[in-house]
Amino acid sequence: MIANARACSQPTILGFDPGRQKCGLAIMGLDRQLFYRAVIAADEVMTTIQQLQQQYPISLIVMGDQTSANDWQAQLTQLAEPLRVVLVDERYSSLEARDRYWQLNPPQGLQRLIPQGMRQPQEPIDDIVAMLLIERYLNRLVEG
Repeated sequence: MIANARACSQPTILGFDPGRQKCGLAIMGLDRQLFYRAVIAADEVMTTIQQLQQQYPISLIVMGDQTSANDWQAQLTQLAEPLRVVLVDERYSSLEARDRYWQLNPPQGLQRLIPQGMRQPQEPIDDIVAMLLIERYLNRLVEG
């Protein structure tokens, strides 16, 4: 889990990579500064989001549109302080997240000799997917 505890004065976006067993969460400012990211069990999502709403000025949720998105979208309306949910195309996000993982965690030792496309991350990357979903949303805003 990565958390940036310093005060956040700008609106933030919660990225949510929904899943059946585990989910990725990320919080990013409009300036693309990352404040938080974590992979959590699916049954802890609602509680975690409510806690995050107390810590960060979250303005909306950007969520992947694939795995169980409709079920999660319905659940998110049950938050004590519901947020607008924007669906983002999540195709190829896992491949992109794997590449980003290696940028954030450069391989060490013999791992460096293995071609990047053949390396497997040592931990779940759902939080990186959530981060990429926010970036896709922000790119979409800038482009059009």
